[in-house]
Amino acid sequence: MAAVPAPASGPLHGLTVLDLSRMLAGPFCTMVLADLGATVLKVEPPFGDMTRAQGPYAEGDELKAYGGYFQSVNRNKQGLVVDLTKPEGAEVIRRLATTADILVENYRPGVMERRGLGYEQLAAINPRLIYTAVRGFGDPRTGVSPIQDWPSYDIVSQAMGGLLGITGPVGGPPVKAGPGLGDTLPALFAAVGTLAAVREREITGHGRFVDVGMYDAVVAACERIVYQYAYQGVVPGPEGNAHPLLCPFGIFPARDGFVALAAAPADHHWVLLCEVMGRPDLGADPRYAHNTDRVARQSVVLGLVSEWTGRHTRAELAELLGGKVPFGPVNTAESLFDDPHLKARSMLQQVEHPGLDRPVTIAATPIRFAGGAEPVVRRAPLLGEHTDAVLRGCGYAEEDIARLRTAGAVGGVSDAGSHPPTL
Repeated sequence: MAAVPAPASGPLHGLTVLDLSRMLAGPFCTMVLADLGATVLKVEPPFGDMTRAQGPYAEGDELKAYGGYFQSVNRNKQGLVVDLTKPEGAEVIRRLATTADILVENYRPGVMERRGLGYEQLAAINPRLIYTAVRGFGDPRTGVSPIQDWPSYDIVSQAMGGLLGITGPVGGPPVKAGPGLGDTLPALFAAVGTLAAVREREITGHGRFVDVGMYDAVVAACERIVYQYAYQGVVPGPEGNAHPLLCPFGIFPARDGFVALAAAPADHHWVLLCEVMGRPDLGADPRYAHNTDRVARQSVVLGLVSEWTGRHTRAELAELLGGKVPFGPVNTAESLFDDPHLKARSMLQQVEHPGLDRPVTIAATPIRFAGGAEPVVRRAPLLGEHTDAVLRGCGYAEEDIARLRTAGAVGGVSDAGSHPPTL
């Protein structure tokens, strides 16, 4: 079905994904699949995914087809515009779904069913279809929730899932995590569930409905707070930069910033740290011999370590501790661009951007395969850039495409008329 060539590489090459999702959770899931070689068809409404207009825009970008947000999570995808609210548009999706392997959407329950595009409706025409839903509070097919119709965003799932409740200064108010973990954690679970269903289909020949609730995913990722309460009746609160069960394990001051240091739970790391600190007596002191002893005296231990780290720069600490004790500097975005590890791992990739005469940089996939090539990153599509080509690829004649465009059922850049800018 794929009409626009995709890289003939990657373990998911040959799989076609209909991406009807928007914002971050769904697109991040399909981004993972695209990075692994699947042909992902990014289906957008006529006005586009809302993230197209959210920037940030690079200096000199007068076109403003999309900003960094959209570019980052929609790379390696093909773009088409289909208006699902029109019967003709819904019919286009049904036709694409007849040969697709996977469909991903993140609408609220019932939306797709009202358009004739629910799992059962599409599975009737393609029993091999794997249908993945990422919703705020799950889907009634897998468990009816009293709040299943509530809308949700990253901040809501972070809050309800317990993440905010343990983040922030000790005794202070909850603080949200900087990145959109309330979206990206569910996205990763959804990608894993989707690939599990692909494996199952190899055995059974049948697809599966895959459901991930954003709230559920954050609870799963915050698993420690669950067993702390279940085992000890403890209700964890904001933890600051320390760990309630490990010591020393957290963030410590340096002369020019901060560093992360984890000399626990392995007690030999504590001994090594004490030697580097010039305090072998602490490493031999039975009051601090085991992690549980140090947790019981956490304020003293953290004070001793902080006093020592604060006398050194991050570079000096890296020289003293690197390779001996789990350690790393607290990086900023600027320092990431100069990091030799990230350069060696090709983790920051340059990609073309419409409207610019220079490439931009986005984070690449961390998934690597021994003997495999460096990941290929292609820019995100313009709005509906591949509409005509994809429709031709699934059997639509030129007059059919023209009819659908006239009806407003499909749209975007037309290769019979205007063209995307030359890059």
